[in-house]
Amino acid sequence: MVPLVSLWLPIVVGAVIAFVASAILHMVLPYHKNDYKKLPDEEAARAAMRGAAPGLYMTPHCTHEQMKSPEAKEKFKQGPNTIVTVMPAGEVTMGKYLGLWFVFLLIVNFFVAYLASRTLAPGTHYLQVFRVVGTGAFLALGLANMANGIWKSMPWSFVVKEMADGLIYALLIAGSFGWLWPR
Repeated sequence: MVPLVSLWLPIVVGAVIAFVASAILHMVLPYHKNDYKKLPDEEAARAAMRGAAPGLYMTPHCTHEQMKSPEAKEKFKQGPNTIVTVMPAGEVTMGKYLGLWFVFLLIVNFFVAYLASRTLAPGTHYLQVFRVVGTGAFLALGLANMANGIWKSMPWSFVVKEMADGLIYALLIAGSFGWLWPR
């Protein structure tokens, strides 16, 4: 086993490299440009939602028991069926989101480091470290996105792109750990 404290450098370096990669994927490469679409009559939709507090909303809204009623079934049949996230009003500052994203990467890397520290010895070959860390990181950063396609009906094209991004981040994190693994 490797002491977890000895993995602070790969935790941080992996997070920094994945963070930079995410900036490149989202700001430089064009494949995320069309992830979000504009609502028809956006101003009317904004006005209708203006009184909603920040949170997650669903329309038509009903309880599990109400879903069985003919009225609810008809509403779902007519559509639209939506899940909407209402964010707090005010200027959108990317600093907050980027900071939270970096903290998330650190948390993922901490748990991946914990997994690797319990299963790998000092001096483990690069490729073995890469496999263990890459698998753990991909579970958190890639496959976890499938839940959004299943439960939130996010378009599968979006989910697959997020999974591909997660695979890239996982490979970069795995490479960082393999490179900086204690000898």
